[in-house]
Order: sequence, then structure tokens, then C-alpha cells
Amino acid sequence: MLYLIGMGLWDENDLTLKGLEIARKCERVYLETYTDFLGGLSKDNLEEMLEKEVRPLSREQVEENPFFVPEAIGWDIALLVGGDPLVATTHSDLLLRCKESGVKYKIIHNASIYSAIAETGLQIYKFGKTATVVFWEGNYKPKSFYDVVLENKKRKLHTLLLLDIRPGKLMTPNEAIEILSEINEKFKKQEIVILSRAGSDAPGIAYGQAEVLEKGDYGKGPHVLIIPGSLHPLEKEMLEFLSSRAKRKP
Repeated sequence: MLYLIGMGLWDENDLTLKGLEIARKCERVYLETYTDFLGGLSKDNLEEMLEKEVRPLSREQVEENPFFVPEAIGWDIALLVGGDPLVATTHSDLLLRCKESGVKYKIIHNASIYSAIAETGLQIYKFGKTATVVFWEGNYKPKSFYDVVLENKKRKLHTLLLLDIRPGKLMTPNEAIEILSEINEKFKKQEIVILSRAGSDAPGIAYGQAEVLEKGDYGKGPHVLIIPGSLHPLEKEMLEFLSSRAKRKP
């Protein structure tokens, strides 16, 4: 049996009791966090909780050569995934591989950024399509994520912008604002929301014009940007209240 177990938002303590009990009984436990970075995760603490070794996996080992799928024919295997295992970047391909190999599987869900964004005071049902702001490198300067922002704004919907994750590097809100401003100079005047370290004991919420927030220091990540659509008066009041009291740095 292959168990895809959601790790939640921040650290090893966000594991559900169900996920914890299942991982403990599995013969092998693997960990991938490239799709959803856990800012407070301690591998040592996680192994102490589970009372067994936890083996980190690279993106290639999960997406291109998931050797643990055939292992699950004879053993109980756990793959721990940041957030919810089927949200943001999904692992549907693994489920198809299980089907082709005759491997049974089970999903253990957990919290994800898609529920945590409600911490800003914005209403979940008013969010449109999500996009990711990716790092620009050389001539590689994709802009399709900004089309998503424009599409959602036409429909008066909020846009959740995930920020790129690279090995050893998380995109900062400042870098994301700079890229968005290069695509459209008018973005500097756009009101935005920055949500940092969702699920931690020191989350940060900032709300204001992009050109003002670009100068801020938002501490440790991960971060996401939200481009508000049409704000209900209650949403605006909540944003102003929460951003004024939230800690911007851990």
C-alpha cells in the first residue's frame, strides 16, 4: 500500500493523528517538500516522532523515477508531502502509476495554502484561478501568470499567486513584485496582500500598494501574493485590521 500523507502548512507538528499513526506503521517513509516548502520542518524531530528514518526525495525521484511505487507492492510505503498531497502541484501521476502497477493507495489529506488564505480575511469563494510567479533567468521570462491576474480581475475575483521554489531558494515578495512591475508598470499602484509563513506561530499579513510593499522586509518564507478583486467592505476592514496587527517578521 502507498500512503500519500499531507504534512500541513509549517512543520512536523502539523501532521494529523491519522497521518502520524499510518506513517509509524509503514516499512519505509519518504519525504518530498519541493511542491510545498515547510518553513519550520525539522527532519530530526520528524524522525523522532515517527521513530524511524525519513528519506528525502528529489523532484526527479518523485516525478520521473518513483521507485517507491513498486516497493508498495509488498510493503506499506509512506510519502510525506507538504500541504495537501493533491493540492497545488498534484501527485495524480503517482496514482495512475499505482493503478498501472496494481498498487493500492490511500490519501491522507491535510491543510493547504488554499484554506490558509482565509487568514487574510478574504472570502475563499471569491478566488479565481491560481498561478505561480516563476524566477526569470536570462531570456526565460514567462508572463502567463499575469494573464491569470487580468482574467480574474475582469471577473472581480481575487488571485492567489504562489511564489517559485528552487533548491535552497524561495522567491521573496519583493522579487515577485519586481517581476510583476516589469510586466506592467501600472502594477506598482495595485493594492496587494502578502501572506507569510501561513500556519506558523508568527504569520505575517501585509496589505497596501505594491510599490510601498516592495520596500518591506517580510522575514522568513514561504510567502504568497494575493491580488484582490472586488473587495466587500467587510473584507477590506478585515485586511486593514489583520495587516496592522500581524507580525511581518518571525
